[in-house]
Amino acid sequence: MKRVATLLTVLVVLLAGCTGAASNATPNPAADGSAGTNSVTATGSATTSAAPDVAVVSVAVAATADTAAEARNQVAADSESLRTALQDAGYEPNTTDYRLSPEYDHGGETRELVGYRAIQVFEFDAEPDAAGEAVDVAVDNGASAVNSVRFELSDEHRAELREQALADAVGDARGDAEAVASAADRSVGSELSMQVGSQGYSPYEVRYTASAASADAGTSFEPGPVTVTASVTVTYELE
Repeated sequence: MKRVATLLTVLVVLLAGCTGAASNATPNPAADGSAGTNSVTATGSATTSAAPDVAVVSVAVAATADTAAEARNQVAADSESLRTALQDAGYEPNTTDYRLSPEYDHGGETRELVGYRAIQVFEFDAEPDAAGEAVDVAVDNGASAVNSVRFELSDEHRAELREQALADAVGDARGDAEAVASAADRSVGSELSMQVGSQGYSPYEVRYTASAASADAGTSFEPGPVTVTASVTVTYELE
């Protein structure tokens, strides 16, 4: 018991002076409630990144008119022209939002109805290196606004990065567990349990502005990497 108490004292001192691996690994009491430990639990995390392989473009067609019917009809006509142009260019636009609402002037003592505004939003995929060209096609064929351009990963590519992040997170957890076990003159054995924790996915998004294109040159983008994060909690046997 004296040797066990000494080892635990050393372990507490070492843990108090560590801010990295040791803070994520916790020795677990033995099943019989004694001062010894027979397992250690550690949490590991990892981030992986890769170049995007798909661009998601969101554009809108808008019109304002004196009546709701006129605004609706104008947007319908412009949307049809936009949809046809995008399809001819090889894209498959889908409607993601549609709004028709009254417009008011609030400058007086009471609000005054001044017309109606209709908006139809389309979203479509493009190759990352052709995202600028896709934006130009949309703007040149009736798009009133470019809401966003998101650079993402295809489902298959995203799954591959997630798998790699999970594997790296397991390695991170084992490293923490080994550091704590070493401080107690013990070693890490096999895994007793494993639990997948939080996961994250961060596409690269850019906002389109008028300065993104000029009369002499088409729109172009330089997307950054897309990141995937993962964490795991693993309990290991102590030997």
